[in-house]
Amino acid sequence: MDGILLINKEKDYTSRDVVNIISKIFNTKKVGHTGTLDPIATGVLVICIGSSTKLVEYLTSTYKEYEAEIVFGIKTDTKDITGKILKDEDCLLKKEEIKNTLIKMTKKYYQEVPIYSAVKVNGKKLYQYARENKEVELPKRLVDIKMLELLDLKYENNKTIIKIKTLVSKGTYIRSLIEDIATNLDAVATMKNLKRTKQGNFDIKDCYTIEEVKNNKYKLITKEEALKDLYTVEVDEYLEKKIRNGCILDNIYNKDLILFKKDGKIIASYKSYLKEEGKIKPDKMF
Repeated sequence: MDGILLINKEKDYTSRDVVNIISKIFNTKKVGHTGTLDPIATGVLVICIGSSTKLVEYLTSTYKEYEAEIVFGIKTDTKDITGKILKDEDCLLKKEEIKNTLIKMTKKYYQEVPIYSAVKVNGKKLYQYARENKEVELPKRLVDIKMLELLDLKYENNKTIIKIKTLVSKGTYIRSLIEDIATNLDAVATMKNLKRTKQGNFDIKDCYTIEEVKNNKYKLITKEEALKDLYTVEVDEYLEKKIRNGCILDNIYNKDLILFKKDGKIIASYKSYLKEEGKIKPDKMF
């Protein structure tokens, strides 16, 4: 069993839960995912099976699209509605000021990682510090917010509730993005719902529920299809032998990452060799 499976994750499942379920269905331990979704979140979860688990690094680095529901006037410790409420206040915002803030936040910036996350600091996951009430300096990551669009706005119980669509780079936390949007509006906010609608070329309309997979109603995507946007070279038998022997090659392609194929099937990926300019070395063998 080998390929990519697109899952439409339901609420209250962790990404690890989904991996474990798929592992049992396909009777293999070689299963991985390409981007964590919190239990509160739904939508696209890209699952790699068999030798396709080697692709996780490449598939994780793509941009992701989300739809998020935000409640202004509530602040929680986890930055989503499942957390402990730290502040609850009236908050009525105008549509125009929200739109202007979304425009202002469409940029690259250094985003603080939320403490309720699995990012490690000094070998320890951040959420462990939170559970132990220990102080820790939160790391910051450069993120790229490619798009922010207001989809809906309403007022309930003296709160402003909006729905947004956003396209973001790898490593972006939507919970943190929401907090940063709120800060720019001189308000507090929390995430009520989150749905990942796209990851790279993978769209939610092409995803399967766990129930559908259990009932054998699914189709795997091949490695070749999953990586169709990466630079690819079809090799002859001479070059195939050198590649399978793990030889360092001249980078006549002037690319940082190259996929080599034989008879239409990926046999290896090569990356720039930092120790020797103009050379490429094996990254993953298939």
